[in-house]
Amino acid sequence: MTLLSSKGTYGLLAMYELSKEYQFSKPVKIKEVAERAAIPQNYLEQLLNTLKKDGYVKSVRGAYGGYMLATDPSNIRVLDILKSLEGEIRVTETATANSVLELFFKDAGERLEKIFDISLEDFGLYEQKLSNQLCYTI
Repeated sequence: MTLLSSKGTYGLLAMYELSKEYQFSKPVKIKEVAERAAIPQNYLEQLLNTLKKDGYVKSVRGAYGGYMLATDPSNIRVLDILKSLEGEIRVTETATANSVLELFFKDAGERLEKIFDISLEDFGLYEQKLSNQLCYTI
């Protein structure tokens, strides 16, 4: 059982890669993003078009063109990216006639949304955790 499809996973990978380049204020070629994130380029184009339509990325044409975040990484929520690419996050799509289970599924969905309600900038905390883990590995 997976929670996210390749759309959500690859889209989040691409946005993370673009967030690392935000400070340089220049677009990143789609080929570079695809290579860094190990995403098929054709699929990445589709994902970035969706994210562009929803206002999370912008594209720049020309020899030095590519994609970049439309706003600061601190203003872009992981939850919003996932909703853009996956739709609403739900535990189940099957309705039941059981009110207790329906309430449970609703509560679980709200908890999932809280987990994903972090900004792209917050991935820096995970970079620090990873760095700390690597320091202790011999």
